[in-house]
Amino acid sequence: MRIQSVRALEVLDSRGTPTLRVTVALDNGVSGNSSVPSGASTGENEAVELRDGDAGRYGGKGVLRAIANVNERLGPAVAGMDPRQQARIDRAMIELDATPTKARLGANAILGVSQAVARAAASACGLPLYAYLGGTGAVRLPVPMVNVLNGGKHADSSLDLQEFMLVPRGAPSFSEAMRYAVETFNALKAILKGKGYATSVGDEGGFAPQVQSNEEACELLVKAIRQAGFEPGREVAIAIDAAASSFYEDGRYRLTRSGQGDKTSAEMTALYREWLDRYPIVSIEDGLAENDWEGFREHTSALGDRVQIVGDDILVTNTRFIARAIEEKTCNAVLIKLNQIGTVTETIEAIELCRKAGWGYVISHRSGETEDPFMADFAVAMGGGQIKTGSVCRSERMAKYNRLLEIEAELGEAARFGL
Repeated sequence: MRIQSVRALEVLDSRGTPTLRVTVALDNGVSGNSSVPSGASTGENEAVELRDGDAGRYGGKGVLRAIANVNERLGPAVAGMDPRQQARIDRAMIELDATPTKARLGANAILGVSQAVARAAASACGLPLYAYLGGTGAVRLPVPMVNVLNGGKHADSSLDLQEFMLVPRGAPSFSEAMRYAVETFNALKAILKGKGYATSVGDEGGFAPQVQSNEEACELLVKAIRQAGFEPGREVAIAIDAAASSFYEDGRYRLTRSGQGDKTSAEMTALYREWLDRYPIVSIEDGLAENDWEGFREHTSALGDRVQIVGDDILVTNTRFIARAIEEKTCNAVLIKLNQIGTVTETIEAIELCRKAGWGYVISHRSGETEDPFMADFAVAMGGGQIKTGSVCRSERMAKYNRLLEIEAELGEAARFGL
């Protein structure tokens, strides 16, 4: 089989912002397509998504240039290649771009082709995407980190921290984990209504109430877990994505929304330690800013034996930064985002580094998502046991959860759940 054609289309993501959908057609009549997400809270070292910059169209956020690069540059470069040779195809696109961050052709353009190639190859081989990418051992369903309270750049709320999540780690299966999460989400909604808080949702489907403090957010989650009939910590725990780069300025962490003042790296770590003593928190993502490497090392040294310390903005799914972090003991887990690095192959290489180091890894969505459930299959294929794909509302988030429910049913008794 050979790639016959590659075409891109401008579509809209969950924020109504343009993105790409790429279709790869093979010479045997099989095709595959995939859409590319976009983040609001981005690391400065992420691969670059190419936007048009035309203020008269979508406020400059159009992707016609990226589409032209798919149709006129990337497509012809991979035409005639065997779609099963994913690494070879991805390397050809990386070399054609020839920049460290894919800024010339656009990481959004390159990732769209990379994912669509994988899906076309899987279809041509008669395999579901997770089995094609992960082999016969791809049977582990991930524990979801379900975003239920939004703050930071994801919502106009009083929370400095970006995400407060439910982790139904005590469930016996993925489908039961989703039940735990949905029932706790609904209990939280009732609690918020009872307190007179708004129950409108942010970019990732979590509620965005004007609560009094970051601590109140944790207290509300604990109350919701109990009200839903689950045991905090054992059955349903809490995870936090601070996205601390968003409130880091001039060497200080400015917790202005909650009125907790300015803090040093050490004081932030001390604050998190207090929270670990009070709340059933099992994971802290981006607790410090992306360039605060020294602070992160001390942060992990102080807390890493009690909680998962996840690096996102500081590592950006990039093997160069992950290797440094492993050497310096900066974190003990990595957030994995396909569009942070720009190809399926490079994302798998990042995961391989995590595996060799014994680190955890969390397959993650972006705040600007599409209905494409590629990452759900990818999470099962990679077998890391953790996924972060938003709340249990909004169809672009539910598409991933529903795909995982389908995979669990398809695997039947072979399915495994958890870390």
